[in-house]
Amino acid sequence: MQSCELLPNGLTLFQDDRYFKLGQDSVLLSAFARIPRRARVLDLGCGTGALSLLCWRDDLTITGLELQSEPAALFARAIEQNHLSNVSVVVGDLCDIRQHVPHGSMQYVVCNPPYFAADSGKHAARTAHGIARQDTTADLDAIVNAIAWVLPTGGQCALVFRPERLCPLLNTLQQRGFTPKRLRFVHQTATSAPSAVLVCAKRGAADGLTVEPPLLVCGADGALSDEYRAIYHK
Repeated sequence: MQSCELLPNGLTLFQDDRYFKLGQDSVLLSAFARIPRRARVLDLGCGTGALSLLCWRDDLTITGLELQSEPAALFARAIEQNHLSNVSVVVGDLCDIRQHVPHGSMQYVVCNPPYFAADSGKHAARTAHGIARQDTTADLDAIVNAIAWVLPTGGQCALVFRPERLCPLLNTLQQRGFTPKRLRFVHQTATSAPSAVLVCAKRGAADGLTVEPPLLVCGADGALSDEYRAIYHK
């Protein structure tokens, strides 16, 4: 079933139950990313365009790359519905990034990559949901290779990932010449283990990682935290 959702910034997102839908991670990543003015931005594995739309500003030029044509078509519909002249979507495999995006042509990449290894058994690999959550079509190496292809020295990327796979992510980024610069864990409460980690890395930068205070979804009283509510414009 298809549906539309009004995002916190007022833009309309079109979704379909057959494909991965808007979740907390994309909203939090869009708030975590610090995209420079007038930047050229790539949303890698953009799906129906939720992250692109959440990051949208009129000074940016945003391109979404999506493997599956059906979610990409919903993104294209949202671009038209929202009258966004500075956003486009390309159907293609990030493993073939050289065929779709010119080398060094972007300044910022945002990505909500598959969380689980292909052999983890967490999801059915060949469903649309499985493709979005398991790295069967593009593993971590391929994702970071694509990021490295489109970003020149000084370019930045922001990703959201599972805490238990943080080490492989940081290692892969560093192997491709990226220095992790900012890191923030997301916790449901102050006493719970983190459910996600937000990472920003810069290509060719000097060492110097800032671990930011944890982002708490709920306060001690169980209600949504003030910061979480502000991110969602509640």
